[in-house]
Amino acid sequence: MEPGARRLGVEEEMLLVDPDDGRPLGLSGAVRDADEAGDELDGEMRTEQVETGSTPHHEADALAADLLARRRTAADAASSQGAAVAALATSPVAPDPLDPPPGRYGRILERFGPVASAQLTNGQHVHVEIASREEGVGVLDRIGPWLPVLRALSANSPFWRGDDTGHASYRSLVWARWPSAGPTPVFGTPAAYDATVDAMIATGTVLDEGMVYFDARLAASFPTVEVRVADVAGEVEEAVVVALLARALVETAARAWAAGEPAPTSTVEALRLAHWRAARSGCVPGHDAEAGVLVDPRTGRASGADTVVEALLEHVDAALGADGERARAGCARVLAGETGAAHQRRVFTDGGGHGGGGLRAVALDAARRCAPR
Repeated sequence: MEPGARRLGVEEEMLLVDPDDGRPLGLSGAVRDADEAGDELDGEMRTEQVETGSTPHHEADALAADLLARRRTAADAASSQGAAVAALATSPVAPDPLDPPPGRYGRILERFGPVASAQLTNGQHVHVEIASREEGVGVLDRIGPWLPVLRALSANSPFWRGDDTGHASYRSLVWARWPSAGPTPVFGTPAAYDATVDAMIATGTVLDEGMVYFDARLAASFPTVEVRVADVAGEVEEAVVVALLARALVETAARAWAAGEPAPTSTVEALRLAHWRAARSGCVPGHDAEAGVLVDPRTGRASGADTVVEALLEHVDAALGADGERARAGCARVLAGETGAAHQRRVFTDGGGHGGGGLRAVALDAARRCAPR
């Protein structure tokens, strides 16, 4: 396919918060039923969350307009119920205990206990169109080493239940507690992919195929590869840049598969460590000695975030096409310090830290930035 030819769509999970004190509010049912919501909002396991999903788009501007409109719909529906919507990947303010939800989510909670009840985390899932399941598996086999870089670029969750975790994307560590989450080996064929999923379900551990939480997977209901590593973005333009990079990774991998180029040989164990490093460090040096260091997919060794992000941009340059300038500008902003995690920490400090309402300030700032008018 030509650059930009593959359609892409984005799902965004977002937090419902009290517009006065920033604490999570379990109002998703009422928000989804509000007249303002229409049919555009879905629920998650925890009632403090709602999810939006765009339609498929070719053009970045159309995707951006769609995401903004859906965020505004969510914000209006939340406001009608006395809540606000915040694009935060974790809640800076500790939530109330989780009441057992009905149905499938209730069965998940019963089986997984605290692993499930702690999952007040919000991600951005990017769906990229594929021509066949064979192509899709060829893509999955080739994008894995680059996904930690997307995780680092999107990091937007330094706070967890009232504390600064020292991580740029603590959501990633919470999500990794699921036994079915994480990177995958090289499959080679759709049959091998399906056999892996079948074997996981046969253990009786995961309830169904929907609980196969690979970092990237073949979508069950759409002809897409679903990239699931990113934190939900504080602002729409950040989400669009992540989506464009994900599409370019898929296109680059599909071309390599079609040309018969071998898949990378990275092990799952090494990929897990690269993801941990991305979640810990993010892309900006300066928070502490661990910050701004990623694993270079070309060498498997630690390197500066600026070097690794530039390597990603070079890797996908041909596939970015006309979106290259937009993607590079977004990456430059991140490397200059405009990450979600860094922004949250600045707001926390300016809001007075722990003694002066800093956590409240983070939540309310995120609500203001989520869907500007």
